[in-house]
Amino acid sequence: MNPHRPFQPGERVLLVDSKARRYLITLVEGATFSTHAGVVPHDDLIGRDEGILVRTSHGARLRAVRPTLSDFILKMPRGAQVVYPKDIGPILVLGDIFPGARVLEAGVGSGALSMALLRAVGPEGEVVGYEIREDFAAKAARNVDSFLGTDQPYRVEIRDVYEGIDETAIDRVVLDLPEPWRVVKHAIGALRPGGILVSYLPTIGQVARLREELDGSPFGLAQTLEVLQRSWHVEGQSVRPDHRMVAHTGFLTAARLLEPDLPGVPPGFGVAPERQP
Repeated sequence: MNPHRPFQPGERVLLVDSKARRYLITLVEGATFSTHAGVVPHDDLIGRDEGILVRTSHGARLRAVRPTLSDFILKMPRGAQVVYPKDIGPILVLGDIFPGARVLEAGVGSGALSMALLRAVGPEGEVVGYEIREDFAAKAARNVDSFLGTDQPYRVEIRDVYEGIDETAIDRVVLDLPEPWRVVKHAIGALRPGGILVSYLPTIGQVARLREELDGSPFGLAQTLEVLQRSWHVEGQSVRPDHRMVAHTGFLTAARLLEPDLPGVPPGFGVAPERQP
């Protein structure tokens, strides 16, 4: 998709009304979009530039733009609970997902995180998914194809990551699983030295169990955080926090694969003490 060209048939378009309600549609010649505020012919959008304002048959105004990845994630078909945009950004930063990286993602769900990883690694990178449910794997692949196109460096294998990882010398392991501590021993053999493991977990008890496993392994420099998102109401002189916020969704834990600890070095620190002159 060329984002600089006018809207074309087959493209997804996000319509936003005056109350910020959002509607994701796929343009089809001769079709119409119907809402409580009236009808908009798709032909009123096809061939027009992004950002235009159209009116429904009842005179209601709708702004038309191409959906962002965040828009698509919140509207796309899903089978499993998705990792939400507020956590996806920090995962990319914690994992230091870079262009050309080779990433193993276990627990692909509906493909929300897969799409963000693919954008970050670019065409020279690779994202390999391990998923035990065929229906989730198929839905993730469809969502990725639908939003990013079919030529992505992406494949999903129907397999249990708890039983092992075939890939070697990979740069990052990203886990959205209930028992990631069972993957730590496999990740040690799969990651290159200095590689990063990132885990997304809903409860602090799970985090504690994962950190215990990491502490007894060559992984170090571990950190755990939680992201809370609060929007603000800004309208004229009325400036205040919104009454509602997106609080807890999950805990993010990241750790790096280091050389084994040396005598006298704190567990997981991974470097020798500095010598005194």
